[in-house]
Amino acid sequence: MQDPELKQLLETAKTIAVVGFSSQAHKPSFFVAKYLQSQGYRILPINPGLMGRPSGLLGETCYPDLKTAIEETGLKVDLVDVFRRAEYTPDVLAQAMNIGAGAVWLQQGIRNDLVQAKAKAAGLPFVMDRCLKTEHQRLFHI
Repeated sequence: MQDPELKQLLETAKTIAVVGFSSQAHKPSFFVAKYLQSQGYRILPINPGLMGRPSGLLGETCYPDLKTAIEETGLKVDLVDVFRRAEYTPDVLAQAMNIGAGAVWLQQGIRNDLVQAKAKAAGLPFVMDRCLKTEHQRLFHI
């Protein structure tokens, strides 16, 4: 995905589900989510191990999966930001497609070419091996 498409994706997104969220402030999934929230995005933390617990400083409840998050909040997920190892990304993609998510983003260091091909075949915008926080800061000069 090229810069103009990335910028449009981030300008139109309102709700971002963070799959693999950690409530520990020193973990990348937490500080990326906190940054995105500070930029005006609604964050839906996804982690079955933290289900129903507050997400620390973000003031959001954690959900076990994408389906539960949208059922309980009534929100549409515009972007799924993934902090899971590559072998778990096929399931995350399937969940994202099942809920009608607008796009899927695999964080820096996460690559799965098969998942990318499936997303592309389905017409789902897809980014992999890039940090959402870093890209947002770069594109919006923050």
